[in-house]
Amino acid sequence: MKVDTAVRFDEAGIAEQALAAEAAGYAAVWSIESGHDPFLPLAVAAQATEALEVGTGIAVAFARNPMNLAVLANDLHLLSGGRFILGLGSQIKPHITKRYSMPWSHPAPRMRELILAIRAIWESWETGGPLAFRGEFYTHTLMTPFFSPGPNPYGNPKIMLAGVGTLMTEVAGEAGDGLLAHPFTTEQYLRDVSLPALLAGAARAGKGRDDLTVSFSGLIATGSTDEDFEKAVTAVKGQIAFYGSTPAYRPVLDLHGWGDLQPELNTLSKRGDWEGMGKLVDDQVLEAFAVVASPGDVGSRVKDRYGDLIDRFSFYIPYPVDDDMSAAILAGFTD
Repeated sequence: MKVDTAVRFDEAGIAEQALAAEAAGYAAVWSIESGHDPFLPLAVAAQATEALEVGTGIAVAFARNPMNLAVLANDLHLLSGGRFILGLGSQIKPHITKRYSMPWSHPAPRMRELILAIRAIWESWETGGPLAFRGEFYTHTLMTPFFSPGPNPYGNPKIMLAGVGTLMTEVAGEAGDGLLAHPFTTEQYLRDVSLPALLAGAARAGKGRDDLTVSFSGLIATGSTDEDFEKAVTAVKGQIAFYGSTPAYRPVLDLHGWGDLQPELNTLSKRGDWEGMGKLVDDQVLEAFAVVASPGDVGSRVKDRYGDLIDRFSFYIPYPVDDDMSAAILAGFTD
């Protein structure tokens, strides 16, 4: 199991973050799309390091088009010497239509077509052949030598797709190179829902489990003191509540018989009662969604729970963690 970490946008310290991650022994750094562009930090991280993989976890696919994404991914793969992973996610309709002013329709079929279009563009660059992609949502039929970067000496980047529902997870298996499992995921949901859907999609493309990578950013509740541990548990419960308020994620709760929690959380979220939302998450729900352990025991708990399910793991820690605690957590994966 590879262990990854995050790289944050920081106008002065991106290279230092990446170098520290590589020195500590992490396999990759992932950049999220929140208040900053997810691709720019990876250009800096790639140039500063030698072996560290760099990936977007995630970039919002429907905020862009296949040509934008093909160019960005190709360039970062070049800059990194073949270490870039294009991680994509769909986001939800209000963000796509109201924040990005972009079209929304049939997200799973659109995502499948977007990935196939990216691959068609890369193939045109690699072979010098005509670009002739015609789909329901995207059409790319013009590529002149002036706008083609030519073949990438490192090949094409892997495309990982974030998914919770079965339709998008099937697309990850069929058109993508693997799944970025959402933090709002339990071991049972991974085992009973996500992996079967991923493999069903892969089978349609003649692929199997060995052809795919499953990466999971898992919630961790830990602390070196009782006070720190209590703060961590409160923060993680709040994060679970935030995700649980989203109607699209209700199937995860339904699987455990906790579906009625979703509308309660949603109601409180509309009132802005974030503290009240966290209090609705009891310890049973916490234990299902998060690894709750001392820093040195996190690694063994993760491997016991997810070792036969995933290929990569990264920490989702929604509270401050110092360097000593980070080192203790990472050391637990190699003991």
